[in-house]
This record gives sequence, structure tokens and C-alpha cells, in this order.
Amino acid sequence: MHVMPEKIIIADDHPLFRQALLIALKEQFNTTQWLEAETVESLSDCLVKNTDVDLLLLDLNIPGAHGFDHLIRIRKQYPDIPVVVISAYSDETIIGKAMQHGASGFVPKSESVPTIITAINKVLSGQLWVPGSFEKAQETVSNVADEAIAKLTVQEYRILMMFSEGLLNKQIGDKLCVAEATVKAHASAIFRKLNVRNRTQAAMMLGQLDVADYSDNLKE
Repeated sequence: MHVMPEKIIIADDHPLFRQALLIALKEQFNTTQWLEAETVESLSDCLVKNTDVDLLLLDLNIPGAHGFDHLIRIRKQYPDIPVVVISAYSDETIIGKAMQHGASGFVPKSESVPTIITAINKVLSGQLWVPGSFEKAQETVSNVADEAIAKLTVQEYRILMMFSEGLLNKQIGDKLCVAEATVKAHASAIFRKLNVRNRTQAAMMLGQLDVADYSDNLKE
């Protein structure tokens, strides 16, 4: 599915990479407003002025950042803005940590433009995206996810599905006709049963499974 975002920020300190990426992406996202940042400070200013941004493409190593600290701060300050990490690194440990810290996607700079576009569209539609090599490595933990998700009640499972769609607590409450506080209580139970800390990790665990296999086997 091709989603047309209104506004995207590219945060990378290499002008040539930014320009090359912009040229490539503008062909697909021709109505999108593109914003650029090359340091943590300029990115912070950009986010303050553009809280309605649809997506942030973030290089973890922009000047002023230290490891994953800036990604963590952005996710806390702007939880509704999805972040796709675009990095020169493709190590499985780094990808895993980025996703655990709230990234919605991780794209190595070595990937092709069509792959980057696919990743952006996946994230804009509320899904997560990681390289195929990382997904393959994660297959070994699918049995753990299977057993954990089987512990969810029907209502918890529905809420988990809505988490994976990117819905907020209030939106989930409206759909299920329950109070937002009730959704939060269910979320806490989901995180505990799945042994995760946040929505992103829960959605990642769901993504490891063929969800159709579980829809008829949940406990009431």
C-alpha cells in the first residue's frame, strides 16, 4: 500500500546522502513536504516546530547523539511520530536494540531505494519493518511468542492487534466501547504476559507469528 505523507524529516549529517535520498524519495512522495536536520540540536528545533510530522528518518550517529539516547528521548517526547532508523550499520544487535527502544523500522543504508520506499510505506501504514536477514534470525524465538500470545484473552488479543495498527488508547477505547483507563489496564496485562515493556515490542512479537493461526484459539 502506498501512503502519501504530508511531512517527513530526514535527520542525517551527510549532505550528499540526504540529497540523494531526497531525490529518490521525492519521485514516489511528490506531494510530501521534506524537512532536513543534520545535528541533534537542529532536529530538536525541527520537531518543536513540526509536531504534525508523519515520519522521522533518523541516523543514530548525527552529531550530538550518544548511542540510542536520542532515539529514546524522541520516542518519549513524540510518541505519535514513527521513527525509521537509517544507518550504515546492519548488525542484528543494533537493529534489535533500535526496535526495542521504539523505532518502527530499521533500514541499512546499503538497501536499495525500492526497499527504503517499501519500509516507509509499511511504517506509515502502522506496521514495523526490519531487514529480511534480521527477520530470519528472529525465527528462532517464534515459539516463545506463540506460547505467550496464547495466554491472552480475546479482548487483550483485540487490543494487541490495534496496537500493531498504531491506534492510540482513546481510539481503541472508542472502538471497543470501553474507558481509556480500561484499555491501559489491558495494556499492562498484555505487556506482563508477553514479557515486553511497550507497544512496539508487543507488536514485534505479534509480527513474528502468522496471526490467522491464533484467531480461533484464544481463551475467552
